[in-house]
Amino acid sequence: MDVILHIGAHRTATTTFQHYLRAQSDWLDRADVGFWGPGRTRSGLFHGLHAAGYGAGGSPTDGSQPACRRAMGRVALNLAQARDRGRAVLLVSDENMAGSVRDNLRSGRLYPGIGARLSRLHAAFGGQVSQVVLTIRSQDLYWTSALAFGVTRGCRVPRTEDLDRIVTAARSWRDVIADVACAMPGARIRALPFEAMGGRPETLLSAMLGRAVPAGERRHLNRAPDLAALREIAGADGLPDGLSDGLSAGHGRWHPFDAHQAAALRETYQDDLFWLAAGADGLAEPISKTANTTHSNTTKPTNEAGQTPPPTDMTRGRSHDSQQRRMAPPR
Repeated sequence: MDVILHIGAHRTATTTFQHYLRAQSDWLDRADVGFWGPGRTRSGLFHGLHAAGYGAGGSPTDGSQPACRRAMGRVALNLAQARDRGRAVLLVSDENMAGSVRDNLRSGRLYPGIGARLSRLHAAFGGQVSQVVLTIRSQDLYWTSALAFGVTRGCRVPRTEDLDRIVTAARSWRDVIADVACAMPGARIRALPFEAMGGRPETLLSAMLGRAVPAGERRHLNRAPDLAALREIAGADGLPDGLSDGLSAGHGRWHPFDAHQAAALRETYQDDLFWLAAGADGLAEPISKTANTTHSNTTKPTNEAGQTPPPTDMTRGRSHDSQQRRMAPPR
């Protein structure tokens, strides 16, 4: 049985993907594909797994720790049950396997503990993980979404020094991928840009399984709150100096970073994408954008989500070079 771990990242349409998988439960059963989502993994299955001390290879340093032993046993038992039901593939999708948004916000870095967490999961699954899938996103948009999400969960609105700390952090998706590869020896590490496939969960599932899959309704779930929602949550007293103007008026997406900060984050992301496309030092591979679906929706949903446009695609460029049917600019 192949075990595939879909580890997020957060704020990259993971909830949309998990909703799609639940909607395709009948098809997954017929295809002998098992699915563990957050409803299962966060209901005690992994409890105690990340609380114990671990040594090299993810082995607990104290085998007598009951919480760790019980977590290992639960995972092994559930794996055996999936195998007994004839599952050829087990897909585990939970972004919390990589860490938490709160930890990222607290440290100002991307998943600083992902290596240790996945090392423990590697041990819990008995080295049976064949594939690890990670979705990455342009850092300016990822951190914007994470910061907005954090405010809804009780985190304070970031101050200028908080944003500077994020921008100047030396850790990028390249470092995250390297940690994943070290923690999952023998597994195929695959990464995809959220901008390419965030609104098309069937494309991601097709790439994971290497086969045609049903098309699904495309929509974004668990969106980050917009400016109006953030103003209501933070309140006038919750707006720090230097950022109140950015939240006190306007509509749509919040942009906490200034132009220079956002440009620096986008440049780091482009470096990550070039590194991934060039082979990622043999650690990982990019996922193709091509979907293989068994059928298409006859009616396109009005709320369908597609590709996220590049953050720099805000002005006229190559696609606007033709002047046909354009009025002459005033002289």
